[in-house]
Amino acid sequence: MKYLIVGPSWVGDMVMAQTLFIAIKQQHPDAIIDVLAPAWSLPIIERMPEVRRGIDIPLGHGKLGLSARYQLGKSLRQEKYTHAITLPNSFKSALVPFWANIKHRIGWRGEMRYGLLNDIRKLDKSQYPLMVERFIALAYPEGAELPKPLPIPALQVNHNTVHKVLRQYSLHTDMPILALCPGAEFGPSKQWPAGYYAEVARSLAEQGWQVWLFGSAKDKAVTSEIKGCLPDSLQHHCHNMAGETSLADAIDLLSYASAVVSNDSGLMHIAAALSRPLVAVYGSTSPDHTPPMNKNSATLFLNLECSPCYQRECPLGHMNCLKQLSPDMVLAAIFHLTRHSEEHLKIQWAKEGGDLH
Repeated sequence: MKYLIVGPSWVGDMVMAQTLFIAIKQQHPDAIIDVLAPAWSLPIIERMPEVRRGIDIPLGHGKLGLSARYQLGKSLRQEKYTHAITLPNSFKSALVPFWANIKHRIGWRGEMRYGLLNDIRKLDKSQYPLMVERFIALAYPEGAELPKPLPIPALQVNHNTVHKVLRQYSLHTDMPILALCPGAEFGPSKQWPAGYYAEVARSLAEQGWQVWLFGSAKDKAVTSEIKGCLPDSLQHHCHNMAGETSLADAIDLLSYASAVVSNDSGLMHIAAALSRPLVAVYGSTSPDHTPPMNKNSATLFLNLECSPCYQRECPLGHMNCLKQLSPDMVLAAIFHLTRHSEEHLKIQWAKEGGDLH
């Protein structure tokens, strides 16, 4: 069996899509899986052992590009894929599998896609509340019971490559690493206050941790604000890499984190798929739909009367769903997740003549 998967357009969704690839391999170990996706997502796909290769779709987000899609579909006919699964719900996402003459074309009903898909399914959101359930269900016949437990994303990193990345950014791993991911592409209603991140950073830096700040170029202002809140004596323990690292480098560096604090974002799902101790902070969205899937994570969500609102900006103007979620709550969650690993660190460092405060 040979699958072409049309992947999603968001970082977190692409990470969660690995659950589908795992589900296919659980049923058909010899299946070949290729993923059609934007070029930015290829570093994620390359770290999924279930996938043979990622195929760049040379179109910007939201562009119809009928001619380009037709030419791509036509070029893929020689691959003789037996199955296509289309994860986005858009009309245009179903075009390439159709033009590639793939016999079985599977997906949720979404926009008008009759004919483009020939195994088209109506989504019952109450039956599949989790995004990963909606992905995994497409690996099985309609109505089939999903596996228990659900497969979870698990990205793999090449440690030889990671060592090169550490040297590239002049980083070391001889102190515990707190990774902070304070950005959120969706909007400010998903962003825990920068001052709260700074309090967490200062508290752990005072205990002998170093702080690594991650994000895109758009997040440079907030990461700079967080670093600027630290006293001069702790500045050298804080490394602001927002806008500096490629996605591939960020994945490799996050694999070394002793703990991660993140908004509901793509980097949150990457940290979870790397099985890092993770505190995920939710405001306008809900962990009932897209939670981190790793077991060593804590989701903090106040579940106020006004949340989740799923708005880019707080419609009430107060942001209480995030402002009332205190740094002490995050610090307590970090301690709970890392207390065993810290004991291990103390023992290791004592053997090596070191000290962990």
